Amino acid sequence: MAMAGLAGCAAAPPEKIVPYVRAPEDLLPGKPMFFATSMPTSGYGMGLIVESHEGRPIKIEGNPDHPASLGSTDPFAQASLLGLYDPDRAQIVAQSGRISTWDAFITALEDSLSGFESNRGDGLRILTETVVSPTLGGMLQQFLAKYPAARWHQYEPVNHDNSRGGAQLAFGKYVDTQYRFEDADLILSLDSDFLSWQPGHLAYARKFARRRKIAPGEKTMNRLYVVESSFTITGAMADHRFPVRSSEIAGLAKALADQSLSGEPSWLGQVVQDLAEHRGRSIVIAGETQPPEVHALAHLINDRLGNLDKTVFYTDPIETNPVDQTRSLGELVQEMAAGRVDTLAILGGNPVYSAPADFEFGQNLSRVPLRIHQSLYFDETAEQCHWHIPETHYLESWGDVRAWDGTTSIIQPLIVPLYQTRTLYEVVSAMLGNPSQSNYEIVRTNWQKRHPGQDFESFWAEAVRRGTVPDSQEKPLSIKPRTQIPPLGETVQSGEGLEILFRPDPTIFDGRWANNAWLQELPKPITKLTWDSAALMSAATAERLGAHDSDVIEINSQNRSLKAAVFVVPGHADRSITLTLGYGRYRSGRVGDGHGYNAYTLRTSSAPWIAPNAEVRKTGERYELVTTQQHHELNQRHIVRHATEDEYARSPAFAQEEEREPKPEESLYPPHENIDYAWGMAIDLSACIGCNACVVACQAENNVPVVGKGQVANGREMHWLRIDTYFQQGPSSLDVYFEPMLCQHCENAPCELVCPVEATSHSAEGLNEMTYNRCVGTRYCSNNCPYKVRRFNFFPYTEWNVPQFKLLYNPNVTVRSRGVMEKCTYCVQRINRARIEAKKEDRKIRDGEIVTACQAACPAEAIVFGNLKDSASLVSKRKAEPRNYGVLAELNTRPRTTYLAKLTNPNPDLVEKK
Repeated sequence: MAMAGLAGCAAAPPEKIVPYVRAPEDLLPGKPMFFATSMPTSGYGMGLIVESHEGRPIKIEGNPDHPASLGSTDPFAQASLLGLYDPDRAQIVAQSGRISTWDAFITALEDSLSGFESNRGDGLRILTETVVSPTLGGMLQQFLAKYPAARWHQYEPVNHDNSRGGAQLAFGKYVDTQYRFEDADLILSLDSDFLSWQPGHLAYARKFARRRKIAPGEKTMNRLYVVESSFTITGAMADHRFPVRSSEIAGLAKALADQSLSGEPSWLGQVVQDLAEHRGRSIVIAGETQPPEVHALAHLINDRLGNLDKTVFYTDPIETNPVDQTRSLGELVQEMAAGRVDTLAILGGNPVYSAPADFEFGQNLSRVPLRIHQSLYFDETAEQCHWHIPETHYLESWGDVRAWDGTTSIIQPLIVPLYQTRTLYEVVSAMLGNPSQSNYEIVRTNWQKRHPGQDFESFWAEAVRRGTVPDSQEKPLSIKPRTQIPPLGETVQSGEGLEILFRPDPTIFDGRWANNAWLQELPKPITKLTWDSAALMSAATAERLGAHDSDVIEINSQNRSLKAAVFVVPGHADRSITLTLGYGRYRSGRVGDGHGYNAYTLRTSSAPWIAPNAEVRKTGERYELVTTQQHHELNQRHIVRHATEDEYARSPAFAQEEEREPKPEESLYPPHENIDYAWGMAIDLSACIGCNACVVACQAENNVPVVGKGQVANGREMHWLRIDTYFQQGPSSLDVYFEPMLCQHCENAPCELVCPVEATSHSAEGLNEMTYNRCVGTRYCSNNCPYKVRRFNFFPYTEWNVPQFKLLYNPNVTVRSRGVMEKCTYCVQRINRARIEAKKEDRKIRDGEIVTACQAACPAEAIVFGNLKDSASLVSKRKAEPRNYGVLAELNTRPRTTYLAKLTNPNPDLVEKK
């Protein structure tokens, strides 16, 4: 615990952070405190609630008062906690790779800036990621006012250039688009993964999923059409998914807008008819991977369908300075190549690694006389800069950020900075001549100017406490798109050769999460790959290349080449290969280096998402790819039960018709008596989107270790909760089913009877418990578990030799060691916490008072937990639904975790036509 006392040894901080809802009189050991904050991610803010124990943030939840999270999270927010304690983070100012100091940097900065006073900043450049912080944006504007000839550029590899360009084509200016999925009866996605990584995805997932849950006889389920090339979780939720080459989607969009269906696929006519029948109650949404013309066509189609101001709204951009980021970076590169940049400050990002390959950013960067870089890690860009400033983690800093709808949040720190880091605010303040100003003073002063008067203190306290600034969201605009359909440019055309698709990775995104072990080991939703990237393709494309899984191919595109291992994905469009971004790092840290390939080496500014006419050949080499699931077919088994909305209306109890559970009197097991509580869980498969937020949330809450690629290859992963993915050929398309699988807490648990030392036992409240000190590691329980949800510690996976990680662990959960079996506990520590509070108030535990980690993280509200002895509880109501069933219940396990069968809403005419 060498670093556990850091906060106590530091000088008392002058700032006051405000607990969410209420502040306890004293900090009580063992009693958590909760604080509202917000995480800046990919140009937007996500509202969070952070649980803190004795000054240590140990768990992240969504802020229910924040419109971007609505109380839920995604895997990145959950895993950002591990990033805080990452020992590989940059810890000290570096000059040319050598240890230096902040004061030395300030001296060098002042010397450099003094030379720009006479020429008004000519040759002075700043490169940032997307800026949606009102304070930081204002400071950068001040900087440009002080140095009028200086320039501010922005770039992120996964940006919104195409949607911005589409808005420019349709409206003549940049606007942001917002959707009301809760009011949409029909949704057409044109390569849009709106449930995963597009702006507002958590809120969209919540609102979309609520329209997937219906009672018998209801006809309120929405219908989702997805046209895409590479499988996404949005495509997996589709009622009809059409695998189409990405370059061909633009032609389909134009045919939709023109209603000229001659020569188009037969299903397109049915989609057009369905859209016409849902005027004013539909959404056509284009993905960021599609060119601007497709976005402009989507705006036009939504207008013609009468969706504007009903399900589709437009607002002013939330960025301080919205720009075409690829063009902005290109202008900077041209100036560097011409020798017109004397000082460049790169504040965030890693452009040497992630910039388009044709920009040759690293080579041109070397021509700049003074190069300054700030980031969380000493990465590929830091390696080529004269000065590197370690960036403060958002959980250590003050700040502000805007959400996708414009709602502003105040970022407050949960812990004193672990290292000698600085925030972006402090670096820009230093560039403005105020190097001693703290980020707390900077942010607070900015908001005091915005809200002058005697009520500022109450405004500030309330904004920090709730996590949102009242009435800060953008107001809808009253605008209509131009009536002329934009012509399709050459950039959206593709030949008959193979096309290469570039997509953000589901677990490490654009590479910024490469050194996060939780995310590296997290199975990707569709492929279940871990620790690697692969060249994803259809079986037909692989056959054409003569390749199989793990065969290495060489891809040549635009005079550049890359080697990658093949992985066949059902439902992938033919003649297309998907490469995910973010891998192939060499300066990310000890976790992220050396995994996968670097797709950025093929990605260019003219083809950031679709590279046409690639040449691919099999090399004869092999590369081991590791997955956590090898069998994806149902084969007429009833593990996942499903029906259409019409079938459900005709036979509400279809899920029970497949049940073969023995009657109670046939059991040889002694009955268990539950006095006050009988805990149970229900998971709605209609709502589950397979996003994996629950998996990482469980890992963070329960101190679940990481084992590494080699151990995963041996089948020794430690996740207590996994999401199984199944494929089945449906009547109109390939259907995908997600099924979260965790300990079922069986009433007749097969594991309990075979343990020779009673390390696994049954509690009076129905929990299947593990007593770690009794376990001798026979693994009989795991052999006898039909659900395969028990995990055994073959090695001491816990990193006890890393002091920072000792701050990470949840103090209410035992940290297991070698030779011990472990599994899901229904978050028994949360049950006990609620029990203590109820006992203090002399009452029973209320329904909804206990929220498991997986349940809290789920954006789709697919998981419900509670007391089965309370007939009025939500979990009892869910289990009373006719869709409720138990997996493998015919084995007489009587699982406490049950599932609600998945429902879909296919177009009957389209199914019949197929």
